[in-house]
Amino acid sequence: MASADARASVSVALCTYNGERWVGEQLSSILDQSVPVAEVVVGDDGSTDGTLDVIAQVAARSDIPVRVAATERAGGIRANMERTLRACTGDIIAMSDQDDVWHPDRIEQVLEEFAARPDALLVHADARIVGADGSPSGGTLLGRLGASEEERAALVLGEGWPVLLRRNLVTGATAAIRRELLDLALPLGSSWVHDEWLAIIAASRGGVVLIDEPLIDYRVHGSNQIGAEERTLGYRVRRMLASRRDRLEGLARRGEELVERLEALGADEAVLAGARAKRDFDRERAEIPASRWRRIGPVRRAAKGGRYARLASQGRLDMVRDLLAAP
Repeated sequence: MASADARASVSVALCTYNGERWVGEQLSSILDQSVPVAEVVVGDDGSTDGTLDVIAQVAARSDIPVRVAATERAGGIRANMERTLRACTGDIIAMSDQDDVWHPDRIEQVLEEFAARPDALLVHADARIVGADGSPSGGTLLGRLGASEEERAALVLGEGWPVLLRRNLVTGATAAIRRELLDLALPLGSSWVHDEWLAIIAASRGGVVLIDEPLIDYRVHGSNQIGAEERTLGYRVRRMLASRRDRLEGLARRGEELVERLEALGADEAVLAGARAKRDFDRERAEIPASRWRRIGPVRRAAKGGRYARLASQGRLDMVRDLLAAP
């Protein structure tokens, strides 16, 4: 490990909400890392169960500071994560869900990657999928997301901008960031999930790197705020036939917000061109008529130049979706 990163202090941003069932196991795994963290900062979104009591009990058994930065309602996971990130003091900030379990060397591997890649602003990893009882349920998070070998390879090499512009493959529970990213990414985009926003802003600077192996156990259960639904045939059919208007209008708003932030940051012109192309493509898709027979011409125009393959999250499947989905 390079000496500069060996001395880097690591904060953990742990967001909680009514998580008494699992937060003790998660916090223990954070406090038992092979390379100790400097602090754990808890942002609690107004829990009404024993979450904070469990945290206090586990924290009392460790010399690592565990600081509760907030206990009042923030208004959802993005707002809670933003205020928790702001409260962290470390050079590196690792994000954490309340219900996962970290592998003992997560922080060690993340620091090694940051040391090897001084240009990296965000390092993320894969995760092993486990059930509510912690038993492996088969597969990994990137596998559930359908990440291709080409997408994984680009992220490993730090060349993830075109990948993440098309669709997000970064899950906050597996990610850690340099403090410098906060200067670029805060305030978080109001139309985005926090991990998607941090990832796309970091990628715009060429700063996203994947460790292509599981570093946490990602617990999937009925109470996940953001889950990893298995992409079965039924899942794909439901997505294809679901109403498209609200989703596409949301994508268009996200595109506008991203372009505005990148312009304010003075992003590279090639990056801006890609973001504008994605924004315009999603805006066109949002304006495709409700009547299915009238969609054929607009969809053909949107497909010009291979834009579905390059800019739509599901590639050409989204072209079929735009033709067939409910208004």
